[in-house]
Amino acid sequence: MAQLELNDIVQRYGKHTIVDGVDFRLEAGQIACLLGPSGCGKTTLLRCIAGFEDIVGGQIKLRGETVSQAGERIAPEKRRIGMVFQDYALFPHLTVEQNVAFGLGKKPQEDAHLRVRQLLATVGLSGQGNKYPHELSGGQQQRVALARALAPRPELILLDEPFSNLDVGLRERLSVEVREILKREGSTAILVTHDQNEAFAMADEIGVMHEGRIQQWDVPYNLYHRPANRFVADFIGQGVLLPGVVVGGSNVDMELGKLTSDIPVECSETCANCGDGCDVDVLLRPDDIVHDDRSPLQAEVLHKAFRGADILYTLRLASGAEVLSLVPSHHNHALGEKIGIRLDADHVIAFKAQHTGAGHA
Repeated sequence: MAQLELNDIVQRYGKHTIVDGVDFRLEAGQIACLLGPSGCGKTTLLRCIAGFEDIVGGQIKLRGETVSQAGERIAPEKRRIGMVFQDYALFPHLTVEQNVAFGLGKKPQEDAHLRVRQLLATVGLSGQGNKYPHELSGGQQQRVALARALAPRPELILLDEPFSNLDVGLRERLSVEVREILKREGSTAILVTHDQNEAFAMADEIGVMHEGRIQQWDVPYNLYHRPANRFVADFIGQGVLLPGVVVGGSNVDMELGKLTSDIPVECSETCANCGDGCDVDVLLRPDDIVHDDRSPLQAEVLHKAFRGADILYTLRLASGAEVLSLVPSHHNHALGEKIGIRLDADHVIAFKAQHTGAGHA
């Protein structure tokens, strides 16, 4: 039995549909993420799961029990769901221990004290129990909020943009730590974020949302390497679309040369095999374009972004099309310089051609 099951969820504000037919299942112990741009419906969907909002269509089930359907919902406090908010929502007049213990309700004092001490150790805050929230850093406050949500051992943890108030370095580190904590506790969780790095660091599976619908529900590897449509290809990672023509079923001829697939080339948005002569747009990631001084294929350096170990180059091909290439930073080339490149892609991600020329995915 799934820990959480959503069947054809619809939510509207007036005549405006915010969530439009969402389905997914979450097994016990899984960490999932709803990932998408602002306004895509991900936070509204999380609030529906929590019980803060009604739904106008479909069913939400927790461990097989229907908790929301059109015209009917079980109150949030009866769903055994823990929430971690963007602003932490800690009680400023309570100590760290008292904040964590708040979620335990009327549990016997001795049991509650033991649970609080265990959780503070789990989140790396042993010895901090007598401090108040204002005495802690943002990352420490977020750990307290997580410990409070975990305290009553809820059946589901919901995390609403929990790291957005933190600086980038702390955000990346804390997302890995929070995943480890949730796995250690055996918790089932859903994260909402617009940041794909957070999603990749935390989630077992990710649902990419756009205009109220889940465009693809998959593991991070497949979202990056096998996007289901152009929106996912554009939203996940960086890349460009370069025109090509299918030859021999498993090859694509393009300006950069011939790209060979182990299986017949598929047009991702139709899941249909592309026949010979079919015009396609091929997705190329920065790691698909390799710098090679011996290559006869030359490209002009238009832009460069230094990233420490690597430099992300924007390169212009002879046709005027632009591609991205991630190159070790000791290969430091000047703007306007021409460098040798070659195609080194493991597989083909192709979409039915919609235009001529290349563009960003």
